[in-house]
Amino acid sequence: MALQPKLYETAFIVNAALEDSQIEGVIEKVKDSISKNGGSVRDLAKWGRKRFAYPIKKKNNGFYVVAEYTGPGDLVAKLERHYQLDESILRYLIVAVDPDVGTGRIKPSDLVGAKEGSSPEAAAVPAKSGGAA
Repeated sequence: MALQPKLYETAFIVNAALEDSQIEGVIEKVKDSISKNGGSVRDLAKWGRKRFAYPIKKKNNGFYVVAEYTGPGDLVAKLERHYQLDESILRYLIVAVDPDVGTGRIKPSDLVGAKEGSSPEAAAVPAKSGGAA
């Protein structure tokens, strides 16, 4: 019986001083590293350039990327090695995601109720009456 590949999520920060094309190159290297080591990328979100609360490796800004992917257990060690050797990546965090729970990210389809102007909180709160109880 073959093992099911695990679901992982990685957030990593690329040096924002790089040109956009160089940042894209770093992201492509990460995607290639995942694929070459038996994984497959399910989703990749580019959060863009953000200012840090404190300097990281003497940098004040970074380009945030979050990748969701599946792969074998040894993929994590290989990716960590890749992140450590790539000087363009300032920080990273790899998390194993429970497939029953999911990532918890909000999808555009989850926001349908908000567009209609009705929120679950508004329906759950009873209206106050003007008289004394």
